Amino acid sequence: MSHHSPITVSITRTVLPEHHRRFNAWVQAGQELARERPGYLGSGWVRTAPDSDEWHVLYRFADEKSLRAWDVSEDRRWWIDSAAELVETTRVEHRTGIEGWFESHGEETLTIPETVVPPRWKQAVGIFLPFFPLSLLSTLLLMPHLESWPTALAVLLNICILTPLMTYVFLPVSTRLLRPWLQKPRR
Repeated sequence: MSHHSPITVSITRTVLPEHHRRFNAWVQAGQELARERPGYLGSGWVRTAPDSDEWHVLYRFADEKSLRAWDVSEDRRWWIDSAAELVETTRVEHRTGIEGWFESHGEETLTIPETVVPPRWKQAVGIFLPFFPLSLLSTLLLMPHLESWPTALAVLLNICILTPLMTYVFLPVSTRLLRPWLQKPRR
């Protein structure tokens, strides 16, 4: 595959039935993020049929370097992660040349697994693992100092402290450490 040829990425996503409207908005948000990237040439999406849960998303970059910059960008990572509740399975193909859409002879096709959305029970385990020790630590260190406070205010303060810690520190670490297990494809 030439490093300077335009590359079209074809992504097939199975969208959970109750989330088609959100998925549509999610794809539009991704288009807006990609549109600002150097080398972006365009994108679009279609459903297989009006009642289908399978969607085909296409986007094109001028060359492999600009596509790679998009693939590893923080914007794309945030965008992909934000679809965790919407998308169940994915397949990705990179193709060069417009003829690749009609004829596979002579074209290189690379299939790359996309983010796999873990089942809810795995997501729950990924949250539980950091949440339990953090809650226990809070109960042992913070709550004794709040015994004279009304229960609702003590719990509110506890949550106000734990929520940002979980969101910005402990969950990202937990997710990163558990990623191979969380994203293991379903059978």
